[in-house]
Amino acid sequence: MDLTRIAGGAALLLTLTAGPVDAAPADDAAVADAAERGDAALVRTLVDAGADVNSPQVDGMTALHWAVFSDDLATARLLVASGANVGTTNRYGVSPLSIAATNGNTDTVTLLLEGGADANTTVRGGETVLMTAARTGSLGAVRALLAHGADPNAVEDRDQTALMWAAAEGHASVVHALLEVGADPQAKLTSGFTPLFFAVREGHIDVVHTLLEAGADLDAVLQREEPGSDTVVNNASYRPVDDGISPLLMAVRNGHFELAVALIKAGSNPNDLRSGFAPLHTMSWVRKPDESDRGDPAPIGSGTLTSLDFVRELVALGADVNLRLEEGAPRQPNSASRINSGGATPFLLAADRADAPLLQVLLDLGADPQSPSFDLTTPLMAAAGLGTSAPEEEAGTEPEALIATQMLLDLGADINAVNA
Repeated sequence: MDLTRIAGGAALLLTLTAGPVDAAPADDAAVADAAERGDAALVRTLVDAGADVNSPQVDGMTALHWAVFSDDLATARLLVASGANVGTTNRYGVSPLSIAATNGNTDTVTLLLEGGADANTTVRGGETVLMTAARTGSLGAVRALLAHGADPNAVEDRDQTALMWAAAEGHASVVHALLEVGADPQAKLTSGFTPLFFAVREGHIDVVHTLLEAGADLDAVLQREEPGSDTVVNNASYRPVDDGISPLLMAVRNGHFELAVALIKAGSNPNDLRSGFAPLHTMSWVRKPDESDRGDPAPIGSGTLTSLDFVRELVALGADVNLRLEEGAPRQPNSASRINSGGATPFLLAADRADAPLLQVLLDLGADPQSPSFDLTTPLMAAAGLGTSAPEEEAGTEPEALIATQMLLDLGADINAVNA
């Protein structure tokens, strides 16, 4: 489940782009108009003349909103000292403090807090200013908000927390600051995502280390909550659904190979089959997804470790190059192939994808090129096209399938073998 940029940013955009509606008399919002234009001298002149600093424009934007938006600290100080309402909101529910958090301006955030702004201010959707600052990555703004009583474990309408925002965006220092004051590293959405899963999905290795040091579960599995049980979240009942996807497998699926190595060195099992597939099996479709529009593109990933280098490192760290999938293992996700997975080795799945470079690396690492699945399907059968339902959607092209098939014949594969 993706974290979404809601409320504050969208509302502010609407505020700034909306045209005038039933415009008020020109003098009513003179200070706000001057602040919008960035005319600090005129703002001061108007304030000195006794103009109302809180008179809003038609959409609710005040002079303080505009001074904060422009990061004009001097004008913001003048307005606050002159009685500007630090807690006012515009038509879209956006306060000056929310804008300051969006900008990541520590000095302005501190000014507004010291002027009486509520550190637990929210925008529509329930996003708190602390969440906004955590997403922006301003450590100073986050610390200022926490010092003035911001709740580190507050949730918005989708149950997302400030720690989740910071983890997903890769702000390790903010993650550390939130954890220091008691942010919950185990907080979970109905999608099963925790701060750790968000950090792993995006490949933020420094955030992952910080969360693990704080007690995040390295061996957790992604557990969705679906309608149908007595577990109540946001007035709805859910039942847990275990996908078996661990932080390690999520790192592999997203192409974050250096992170995956770090997770194994931290204690993850390189032969974990809880999802139905171990990391080494998973590499077959991470490297070569189907051409079908049902599938996902190969991940961009992070780091400098190539996929084949990762396969070598994975085996060096204890992955069994001849590990067979369990009986009843699911078929490859989003695959056009109908080959049964039970008993399949990484080599067999690589043959099914006609991935000759991966086949060669696995051979170099000690893979058995003859090992069949439980129904006696061989790598040669897989490479030749067994189970293909839509050739144009297969991961391997016809020339690639020919290369893989010839490779297996050269290795002595039995051309007359029969499966179940």
